[in-house]
Amino acid sequence: MSQDFTDDDLRELLPRLRRFACSLTRNESSADDLVQSCLERALSRRERRAEGDLRAWLFQIMYRRFIDGERRAKRYAGLLSLFSSREEALAPSPEDIALSRAALDDFSRLQPEQRALLLLVSVEGLSYQEAATTLEIPIGTVMSRLSRARRALRDLNEGAVAAPNLRIMK
Repeated sequence: MSQDFTDDDLRELLPRLRRFACSLTRNESSADDLVQSCLERALSRRERRAEGDLRAWLFQIMYRRFIDGERRAKRYAGLLSLFSSREEALAPSPEDIALSRAALDDFSRLQPEQRALLLLVSVEGLSYQEAATTLEIPIGTVMSRLSRARRALRDLNEGAVAAPNLRIMK
């Protein structure tokens, strides 16, 4: 059931993994950490890998690691806010300011799900089905998110402000 891969296979995919990680984290050192975490996970679970595209499998691992890290960071920030009552703790750090300025690029203003999906399909060349499998979402969701992401990019390029996608919860 498992399909083996070589170190050369991983080396060949490193630039693509790093590019995907940079788009998710928007920070080079965080992207390097994410790539390392992804490769560690892939190597430790190589015997569990089912048949299929190695590239899609690695992107899936990376996306999951990114989402898990984001959730951990939110929980940690919530815990810190319980113990911090000073207003200084809420002031942005110089690093946060630099990251905010870097986020002015049109592509980085898209939602993470939209950025990830656009990268997987448009840059990495995954099919809609491979992207759906990688992100563990239905293919219809892939198609609708891609449509919204492309429309948002067009609007941003034309100077329109993208309205946030809001859902009515019952």
